[in-house]
Amino acid sequence: MPGAIYAEGLVKTFGDVTALDGVDLDVPESTVLGLLGPNGAGKTTAVRVLTTLLQPDSGRAVVAGIDVLKNPTAVRRSIGLSGQFAAVDEYLTGRENLQMVGRLYQMSGRDAKKRANELLERFNLADAGDRTAKTYSGGMRRRLDLAAALVVSPPVMFMDEPTTGLDPRNRQQLWEVIEELVAGGTTLLLTTQYLEEADRLAHDIAVVDHGKVIARGTSDQLKDRTGGERIEVVVHERAHIDAAREILDRHGLRGTTQEGCTVESHTRKLTVPVAGGAKLLAEVIRELDSRGIEIDDIGLRRPTLDDVFISLTGHAAEDEPELKSGTAATQQDGTETEERAK
Repeated sequence: MPGAIYAEGLVKTFGDVTALDGVDLDVPESTVLGLLGPNGAGKTTAVRVLTTLLQPDSGRAVVAGIDVLKNPTAVRRSIGLSGQFAAVDEYLTGRENLQMVGRLYQMSGRDAKKRANELLERFNLADAGDRTAKTYSGGMRRRLDLAAALVVSPPVMFMDEPTTGLDPRNRQQLWEVIEELVAGGTTLLLTTQYLEEADRLAHDIAVVDHGKVIARGTSDQLKDRTGGERIEVVVHERAHIDAAREILDRHGLRGTTQEGCTVESHTRKLTVPVAGGAKLLAEVIRELDSRGIEIDDIGLRRPTLDDVFISLTGHAAEDEPELKSGTAATQQDGTETEERAK
């Protein structure tokens, strides 16, 4: 049985640009899929197709058990969508924005008001609920937009860069909200530029590049694929970078998925994938000391999702202009020309 979000062989082109090149996805119920990829990888296009905003050239998509192409209206009733940029009516109050979304989902006036009050409390907006949205800060608008996506507690959620613009406290709170939703049975497809967010929230991660899923697995599985451990060294003097790099390259791993020692000159930090753990770390420390290379910091750590990105795509994750509307109920078709597939 396909999961709550299922895609098979999705293809979408814009002129001579192929934005999706046979994308397959399967997200089981009550789980989170982190959809990661560099700028222009195809994440936006995939989300637009799954949320009925674009029609694929070929392929099949099913969301909440409903065929996206055959019954898009029913799909929209079953999903919530929060885009990267807050889409709220600036001339309505926070409360009125939420009540409007509830009414669009055909909730009664009483139920829409009750739900709006609940969400204002949940997102720390109760005190500002009767102020017009144009008086809100960027972070407050973002929280209001996220609240709007949750008005009907949909079984399937799509969140695009949900914590962009939030301070650490509100980001942590949203993570807790997401975890509560998933524990209650919601299925979530999450795109994010904060890789620690995917690390914490996603049960499974799909890495997309050039319109294709190039890797899939849990966070730990992807990290293991990249290489087990890293030695990080911060040298005291920039003049010692080259000598330290020579030592680390000699002790490090090289191969088809290994890049050897990498250097961040401005921070004087060197990083190299290794195998050997603490014993090898001790050897590196002794050799650095014998060469008179003073260090400010040294440590052994597992690879991060940043390392996974660099290994799989050749560069770090980047921010990507994504969806600009807040909920599926307020989305409009005809946004294809805004697509920035590269």
